[in-house]
Amino acid sequence: MNTYEVFLKKPGRDEFRHAGSLDAADPEMAVMYARETHNRRAEGSEMWLVDRRHVLVADPESMAVNDHKSHRHNDGSVVAARRKENRKSEA
Repeated sequence: MNTYEVFLKKPGRDEFRHAGSLDAADPEMAVMYARETHNRRAEGSEMWLVDRRHVLVADPESMAVNDHKSHRHNDGSVVAARRKENRKSEA
């Protein structure tokens, strides 16, 4: 048995959303189960099924915040200080 993740998309411009997971013996059975369990009442107009074995999981190190790259966390204080100094020097 393989585990499949089910994603549904409502009509229009909405994005795909995770609807749940299920176990099935093969991809055809997974589509049938997903249709019966996650789309009985037409909850979505499109459906994706992803075999969990093919999902890539990022390691914690790659998800860490980039604290060493200060330019990515600019709050504007450096620019404000520079402008203040420019105004003082012009006066």
